[in-house]
This record gives sequence, C-alpha cells and structure tokens, in this order.
Amino acid sequence: MKAKHFLLASALLLWAGVLEAQTYQVPVSEKNEKMQEGEFEPTWESLQNYKVPEWFRNAKFGIWAHWGPQCVEGSGDWMARSLYLEGSREYKHHVEHYGHPSEVGFKDILPLFKAEKWDPDKLVSFYKKIGAQYFFALGNHHDNYDLWDSQYQEWNSVNIGPKKDILAGWAEAAKKNGLPFGISFHADHAWSWYEPAQRYDRHGEKAGVPYDGCLTKEDGKGKWWEGYDPQKLYAQNHPLSAGSWADGMIHRQWAWGNGVCIPTQEYVTNFYDRTIDAINRYNPDLIYFDVTGVPFYPISDAGLKIAAHFYNHNMVARKGDFSAVMFGKILTDEQRKALVWDVERGSPNSIYEEPWQTCSCLGGWHYDTRLAENGWYKSASDVVKLLVDVISKNGNLLLSVPLRADGTFDEKEEAILNEFGDWMSMNKEAIYDTRPWKVFGEGPIANADIKINAQGFNEGAYTKATASEIRFTQTKKYLYATVLAWPEEKQVVIQSLATGSELYPDKITKIELLGYGKVFFTRTAQGVVIDMPDVQLNKIAPVFKIKK
Repeated sequence: MKAKHFLLASALLLWAGVLEAQTYQVPVSEKNEKMQEGEFEPTWESLQNYKVPEWFRNAKFGIWAHWGPQCVEGSGDWMARSLYLEGSREYKHHVEHYGHPSEVGFKDILPLFKAEKWDPDKLVSFYKKIGAQYFFALGNHHDNYDLWDSQYQEWNSVNIGPKKDILAGWAEAAKKNGLPFGISFHADHAWSWYEPAQRYDRHGEKAGVPYDGCLTKEDGKGKWWEGYDPQKLYAQNHPLSAGSWADGMIHRQWAWGNGVCIPTQEYVTNFYDRTIDAINRYNPDLIYFDVTGVPFYPISDAGLKIAAHFYNHNMVARKGDFSAVMFGKILTDEQRKALVWDVERGSPNSIYEEPWQTCSCLGGWHYDTRLAENGWYKSASDVVKLLVDVISKNGNLLLSVPLRADGTFDEKEEAILNEFGDWMSMNKEAIYDTRPWKVFGEGPIANADIKINAQGFNEGAYTKATASEIRFTQTKKYLYATVLAWPEEKQVVIQSLATGSELYPDKITKIELLGYGKVFFTRTAQGVVIDMPDVQLNKIAPVFKIKK
C-alpha cells in the first residue's frame, strides 16, 4: 500500500509539474544548459526569499561600459535598428557613409568594430580611482551580438570584429582591481527590435528593394560572411508584429504583449543558453536585464530559470558568501523582493525600503559624436546631484561612460570624470556605507510630486537642483547634509534640524564642512544656520558632517 501511495503521489507531483510548465506559452528547454539547482526555484514565490547583499547597499556607485559594435558609426543608441528606419538621422548617416541597408546592413558593421585601443585594466583602474565600487560590462545588446567567445551565438567578438573575448578581458580587469563584476544582457528583444530589417524603402530609387534582415546562410556564398547565418543575428524568420511599421510600437510591446509576434522556443532557449553560459564562465556578481520583470516573462519561464540559476550558482561559486544582485524594471511590489528594481534615467521621489538602482549615462547609451561635439554630456555637478539624491532614497547609481569603437573615452568625458572623482575623494564618507535618514531631503524638488515615466526618465528634474535642495545620508555616528549646489549667500539653512524638530531631537555639538573643517552654526526655530567659509572647495556641492 505504501508503495502504491508513493507512486500515486509521485504521479500527482509530475502531473502538477507538467501543468505548471503548460502555463507558459513558450517554455524554455534545458537540453543544452541545465539550471543550477539549490535554494532558489524558478518561481516568484521562491525568488522572494532573496536578500540584497550588504556589499551592494554599501557600494552606492558603479560604472558601466555600455560598449559594443553600435559605437562604430557614432550615431548613438539603437542605431542597429534605426539604420533601417527610412528617413531617420541614423538611416541617412548610414547610407551616406556605409551604404544602403539592402546592401550594407548592421551585419556588415560588425567587422569594423576593432577595439584596437581597448585597455580594460587601465579603464577599470581609472573607474575605481574616481569612486566606482562595482563595474558593469555589456554582454550583448538588442543587436544580438555576443561580446564573448559564445558557444551559442556565432556572431560574437571572437569570430567577428575585435577577435577578442571582451567579457573575459573585463572580468579579469574587475577581479584585478577588486571590484564586483556585472554583465548586462539585452539580446532577448532582438526578435522584435530588429523587425525594421525586414522592411524596404517606400520612396526613392530603391523603393521596394528589401533590406538585409531576411537574408539566409545560402545568400552568403562568395561574401565576406560566407558560412554565417544572418538569421542567427537578425532573427527575422517570422511574421511582423502588429503595427510593426509604426516605429514606436515596440515600446508598447516590450513586455511581450499588445500584438507582438511571440518568439519561438528555439529563440527563447538560445537566449537562455547564452546567458547561462556567460554566468558559468565569468561568475558575475551582478546581472542587468533591460526588461519588464525578467526576460520573456510572462510568456516563458526562461527568465525565472535564469534568476534561480544565477542565485544558486553564485552561492556555490562564492562558497556561501552570497554576492548576487539581479536587476529588473517596472517591478511589482512582490517582484521587488525577488530582484533589485532598476529605474532608467530617473528616481522615485521617496525613500524605498528595498535597495534599488538607477542607471544613467554621461551622454547616450552608445557613443554619439554629436553629444561630444556639442558638449551635451552631463556635467560632473549633474552626476553628483543624481548620486546624492539617489543614495538619500536607498538607491545606487550605475553610470555609463560611453566609449568610442576603439575602446577609449573622449577628452571631454575624461575631464568630467576627473572633476567628479575629485569631489568623491573629498566627500566619500557621506556616500559609501551610508543609509537613508528619516527624510531623504528638503527643498522645492524634494517636496514636489515627481512621477516616474514608464521605467524612469525623470532625472532631468533632479539635475536642475539648486542650493535650495539638501539631501541627507547617515552612519551610526554622523548625519550628512549635502547641499546640491554652492550657495551664493554666505549661509546655509537646514530646516529639518530646527530647534524642537522631531527629526533630530538630539543636541548638535559640532558641524564640519568636509574638506575644510569645523564651521560656525546656530540652531533656531527656522533651522540650523551654518556660516559658510570664504573658500569654495569645488564647483559642485558642499557636504556637512553633523555630530551629536
């Protein structure tokens, strides 16, 4: 009887597992890459047992090399898609300098990505010097090109372009410099992102001539790419999504709804295999996905299995010293317990209980010569304002530094980073290892109702901050108040520290200006009034250290 009951129970469990698998429209296959088993299972319920490691909460600031072959033309982010949008700036630039997309598509740009001046150790060492506490590299972008010796994607940086394993170089440099290493993966969306490559011109002498997005391996005979299958890059052997010719439709379909063409199991599994392969090879501490939730959710379990694998693999690789941090966007309250919430180019205007991150960039995500030529980068002051505002709300800042195709940043970026680094060196005790205070700040922006737009995109409100904005951080011993610009007046008033304030009932015995020393202050019913010294230590922002 016991044996029968055991068999019946086993059958029921197996049946339940089958039913669970059937709830996903495109279940991933583990034929090539098995999910690492362990404490975490591929369900939101299990992943909610995740705890953000303290190292990440203490780090506060990371730098990202969002760098790949889309930097070749210098026409900015998403150029591998935009070159197929007839009449767009990127299309015109591509046609003028490289050729028509029916003859010269993005596949033909890949060999031009040489990374000939790339020195990962020099770059990561510099990033650490100016204050980065973790480092991120691009593993692949929506362009579907892998920046490592990928066994599941022939269009990779070892076979085509630099002939180098870019991720291996970055990982080694991060390890040498003692920085946690992160990889970002974006290729899950190539399926719909590349759909314009199926188009053709509707005007002009090449009207009706198809672009190169539907080429096959057989079309490569006698070409430089003979033996390679363009469909493994473009992944366009499928019908167009609903409304695909409307260029902005992709944003409405980002979460795999609203008429998007559903990807095949082969495509979903290929992304899963590539991601698991990179995790197993390079043992990253952090993983970033440019997705709603996790990759391919809710149509597939691929993203949940990647998350469970990453957490379980990290526990084994680090021998119990858990360091894993995985990011997702537009998360529900429950999902924020399973992942770290990433806000792109933005910030909530409140303190969040769970640690989170904003990702932003000095300029565009991929190198854009217009931004460099016109001086349209963020200033060092802008970066500090974002950083201080974000950490006052329990967040971290991940800053992308655009690199040229040769693997170097330009002189304007270098000047910005050096100025930022000087400020960080002087004021780092108010940044690292801190936690939010009872309120994150005071001032017109702090008191405003600033909404997040989709996954973020509200950072412009914070870079406009003046000396009327103050942000707070704290350690066990000190409270820090950063004024987000140098005041023109000779006094700073911190209203939150007024006499009788419930926020700070303790006596204030001493206030220091970091980088200068003790300053004179009086405490009134309006606030703590600090007399500013005649010296201005930098062009960015003063930081006050307040002692009980």
